[in-house]
Amino acid sequence: MSLRQRAKELDAADPLAHLRTQFAIPAGKVYLDGNSLGPLAHPVRERMQQVLAEQWGEDLIESWNKHSWIDLPQRSAARLAHLLGTQADQVLCCDSISVNLFKVLTSALELQHRTEPTRNVVLSTQDNFPTDLYMVQGVSEFLGQHACQLQLVEEEQLLASLSEEIAVVLVTEVNFRSGRRLDIEKLCQHAHQLGILVIVDLAHSAGSVAVELERWQVDFAVGCTYKYLNGGPGAPAFLYCAKRHLEQNLKQPLQGWMGHAEPFAFTPDYVPAEGIQRFLSGTPSILAMTAVDAALDLFAGVDMQQLHQKALAVADFFAEALENSRWATEFTRLTPTQHSERGSQLSYSHPHAYAICQALIARGVIADFRAPSYLRLGFTPLYLGFEDIVNAFEALDQVLSNAEHLDPKWQKLQGKVT
Repeated sequence: MSLRQRAKELDAADPLAHLRTQFAIPAGKVYLDGNSLGPLAHPVRERMQQVLAEQWGEDLIESWNKHSWIDLPQRSAARLAHLLGTQADQVLCCDSISVNLFKVLTSALELQHRTEPTRNVVLSTQDNFPTDLYMVQGVSEFLGQHACQLQLVEEEQLLASLSEEIAVVLVTEVNFRSGRRLDIEKLCQHAHQLGILVIVDLAHSAGSVAVELERWQVDFAVGCTYKYLNGGPGAPAFLYCAKRHLEQNLKQPLQGWMGHAEPFAFTPDYVPAEGIQRFLSGTPSILAMTAVDAALDLFAGVDMQQLHQKALAVADFFAEALENSRWATEFTRLTPTQHSERGSQLSYSHPHAYAICQALIARGVIADFRAPSYLRLGFTPLYLGFEDIVNAFEALDQVLSNAEHLDPKWQKLQGKVT
């Protein structure tokens, strides 16, 4: 049986195949960059038009109450909760992932310093997403190393590096370069035995893998909605705080009016709201929040285990095609083969990775490049089918067969927003 015939049969049996029609994928394109920006979904376009024309356009300021704009951060978070394996009262949708990381990091440190003021080390990995490390460095410079000190280790040495001097472990569940997935449940078990709090970045997890924050006993988490959740460029992020910490009068320093217990009383002194709402700061961006809320419509009734299994199956289909081709020896796979050890992307090292990526894009296959030499492919299960993978592999075969990647126009590295 040919590769394409196998793909057609797999697509015919796919229980999630119907969701593809909900996305505005341009004709002739295979989109393998959903791990940087998800495509526009039709429900998002429709909801945005409604909000612009009927709500903002007609009802103006009345829309804050009439259309419940004021509750969008909580309503959207409630819909996110089942994707994250938790309850609605422990999640909030707001701000950017970096701002939310600042909130939960400083909250975690403050919580630790109540009983152990000298416990100041934030342990992370050398290859964590850079902005996460920058945020810790910024807190350290602002508060001083006596309050926050960053320590970096190799990913493989993370568990062995845990000690009682560490206050917080900050990790990304799925490595943005390699696609390796950490065992967060095991990490939390070991960390909690030593009194360490765990913050997990879910930027490359939420919406593509089965996340179980409560079962894993994660303390805090952050994540974005513009990747696998398809909330649009620069869409609001989310944060998670375990209820056991919310019940300890948790503090966070960005005390904005929306996080006040009575935001419309306009009193001069800050009194934090109960529960997760205390992590709100300023006025939410209603247009951006609307896009996220509409995008989450597509996940209603979707089983996250089933979604993740499809992501793995589609990625395996591509990997098998490459491994059985004449080009197999030219690529070095960085992503683990074990399903339990990876997210929904594949990363390959190649000396001409950037040029290959650009040549693929010119052929309508939107892939991704990561320095120094990685071709990164995101297999988003909501809108990718197995026949898309055949088309992507055939494009790769043509690029390499025709040496299109050696064209001088693809040799100069250009900047790219993540």
